[in-house]
Amino acid sequence: MFWFLAAPGTFWLVVFFLAPLAIVWALSFGEQTSLVDTEITGTLENYVRAVGTPVYLQIIWKSLWISAIATFLCLVVAYPVAFLISFVRGRWKMLLLVAVILPFWINLLIRTYALLAVFRTRGFVNFGFEWIYNTLWLDTIFGRFQPLELLYNNFSVTAGLVYVFMPFMVLPLYASIERLDKSYLEASLDLGASQTRTFFRITVPLTMPGIVSGIILVFIPMLGAFLIPDLLGGTNAQMIGNVIERQFKAANDYPFGAALSFLLMYATFGALALRAFMAGRKSGMEI
Repeated sequence: MFWFLAAPGTFWLVVFFLAPLAIVWALSFGEQTSLVDTEITGTLENYVRAVGTPVYLQIIWKSLWISAIATFLCLVVAYPVAFLISFVRGRWKMLLLVAVILPFWINLLIRTYALLAVFRTRGFVNFGFEWIYNTLWLDTIFGRFQPLELLYNNFSVTAGLVYVFMPFMVLPLYASIERLDKSYLEASLDLGASQTRTFFRITVPLTMPGIVSGIILVFIPMLGAFLIPDLLGGTNAQMIGNVIERQFKAANDYPFGAALSFLLMYATFGALALRAFMAGRKSGMEI
C-alpha cells in the first residue's frame, strides 16, 4: 500500500524534476561545439570560468548581499505582522491571513509591473513626496521639488524582492508563533522581565524554527530571481539570475549557464547542510 500511494508522486519527481536536473548538471561539464550543439566532455572549464572571472564573482557577491538585505527586511517587517495575526481572535485572524495570501492570487509579472507605477519618476511615491513638500511650503525655501530616482537601481530591486517574497516570510513565522505556549510569556512578565527582555529571551528563541524556515524560503528564491531585477533594475542592478537567463537565451551557452546555476545550488545545499548540522548540535546539547 505504501508503494502504491508513493508511486505517482515518485514518478512525477523523477521524470519532471530529477531527470531534467541531471541533464542540466551534465551540461555544466560540457563544451559548446557549435551554435546549437553541446558535447559533454567532463571538463571543469565552465566552473573555473565562473569563479575565476572577476565580473561574475562581483555579480554573485552583489546577488548575495542584495538577497541578504531583502531577507532581513522581510524578517523585520513580517515578524510583527505574524505576531499580530497570532494574537487576534475571531474573524479578524482569517481576514488578516487572507490579506497576506492575497498577493498569490495575482500574477507575479503584474505585481512587478505595478511597482513601475509606484517607483517611476512621476509615480505614486514621488507624487506623495511632492505633495508633502509643497504642503509644508518647502518649495519657497529650497525651490522646486526634484523627483527621486527610485527605479533601475539596487533600491528598486531590493524593494521589489521584499514586496514579492514577504508572504513567504509571514506564513512560517505565523505558524511558529501560533504554536507558542503563551503561558511562557506571561510567566516571564510575572517574574519581572520587561516586554523587550521577554521578547528577545523567550519569544525569539522559541520561534527560531519559524525564523530559520522563513529565511530559507525567502533567501534561496531571491538569490536566483531574474524577473524582478530585469524589470526594476535594468542594466544597473543585474543579479546572477539575469546572467544565467542570458546564457540560456541570448548567448545560447548552455554549459556555462548550467555551471552558474549549479554554483547557486551548491551554495544552497551548503547552507542547508550547515543548518542541519547546527540543529543536530543543538539537539545533542539539549539531550
